[in-house]
Amino acid sequence: MTDTKTDAMKGAPFALFGLAGWSGSGKTTLAEQLITEWTARGLDVATIKHAHHEFEADTAGKDSWRHRKAGARQVLVSSAIRSAHFVEHETTEPDLAQLLNRLLPCDLVLIEGFKREAVPKMEIFRAEVGKPYLYTEDKQIIAVASDSAVPDCPLPVLDLNDIPTIADFVLQSVGLSSR
Repeated sequence: MTDTKTDAMKGAPFALFGLAGWSGSGKTTLAEQLITEWTARGLDVATIKHAHHEFEADTAGKDSWRHRKAGARQVLVSSAIRSAHFVEHETTEPDLAQLLNRLLPCDLVLIEGFKREAVPKMEIFRAEVGKPYLYTEDKQIIAVASDSAVPDCPLPVLDLNDIPTIADFVLQSVGLSSR
């Protein structure tokens, strides 16, 4: 089994696993399917998604948006069923360790993006995307999930459409295989 504890998560109250792949490979679709599978099994799952572009998660005109536009660097919105913490970053984007420190304890954190971070990952590969394999350059990739054959791959290759098998592989890799 791979040692899945990295510097970013030493002592963290959760296991961590990443999905890597080119744009259009199906990372978000697989993440959604895995989250559904794991939560059906009773796991408490969190996700962290890296965005390569500016994004707006708030709604223009709402009170929280107005607070931010007025200059509040942090806005926390809370209701009986959900809360959201908006933080404006003045200079640099927070690294993965800083983001992990913001999470509540859970069983597993699924990371989408942050490909330069030293976390165990699964490459999502689709030949029709027309891009090269990532596993040849990223030593943190421990398996490949694909909808086609991956010739000469030294890593486990999983069927991208077999969600229970992928879910089991990830759980075993992070030491949660009894779930």
